[in-house]
Amino acid sequence: MDRRDFLRKAAKTGLGAGLAVTRLDKAARAMDTVGKKKEDSFRKALIYQMLPESLSPVERFKLAKNCGFDGIELPPVSDPKELEQIHKAIDVSGIPVHSIIFGGWQKPLSHPDDRVAEEGLEEVRAGLKLAADVGADGLLLVPGVVNAQTRYVEAWERSRKRIKTLIPLARQTGVTINIEEVWNKFLLSPLEFARYIDEFKSPWVRAYFDVANVIDFGWPQDWIRTLGSRIAKVHVKDYKRENRSWPALGEGDADFPEIMSALKEVKYSGWLTCELPGGDEGYLLGVSRRMDKIISGLNPLQ
Repeated sequence: MDRRDFLRKAAKTGLGAGLAVTRLDKAARAMDTVGKKKEDSFRKALIYQMLPESLSPVERFKLAKNCGFDGIELPPVSDPKELEQIHKAIDVSGIPVHSIIFGGWQKPLSHPDDRVAEEGLEEVRAGLKLAADVGADGLLLVPGVVNAQTRYVEAWERSRKRIKTLIPLARQTGVTINIEEVWNKFLLSPLEFARYIDEFKSPWVRAYFDVANVIDFGWPQDWIRTLGSRIAKVHVKDYKRENRSWPALGEGDADFPEIMSALKEVKYSGWLTCELPGGDEGYLLGVSRRMDKIISGLNPLQ
């Protein structure tokens, strides 16, 4: 059952952890709209934080649409009034939320204290329910952190054990737990990342691949070809090895034509989400144009 089928079934039967039926039905229609427009192709999104904070949620979603984006990745939202505004923004703009950029740094699932880890698990559970509530099909999770208190093997074992307990809820809500490789001193090679995902033996745990996060110690196209069908979603930004900076798209060391070639080679077709600093409409239009060139297989500065 794909995401749209799940949403329709939930809308008809009341499934989905107590979600509002009307919201599920609207989410299904929103996903259909995007799917029909760009079926089996790349879909362009941005993180919500890139949109001006001075605007209301409805204005931010409308701006995203006007700048040519197909979807939005939302941070965790706990305030009921803000959440209602997000639902209104989805309805008015027709732009879906495709993912919750949850994170996982503050109370990592690798933490040696079970009480801290349980608090982290409870926050992930809330994130999965939020994702289903707004019609998103994925949640980004940083699985653990290696540091002076947590050895690599401990991060591996603890995070896997704790994430496994989340799989039933992921299945119930229809939201995939997407593990991202970040600068957490964990999952430092594509082979390890692939093995980590495979050991769950579940379609509800997949990879959220960040193009730039591996450039300091690897090549994104290599990681993509190794991860293959494990990739559920992709973050797009650039990185400069020389001064370890995060420049604008096309101004760093990311070989975007080769990256897109690798994504096509592994038959990835889905969301490409910009994770960049925010700005005004002129700035966002410029990002959107660079993203269009990347999707076309060109260097974004061409």
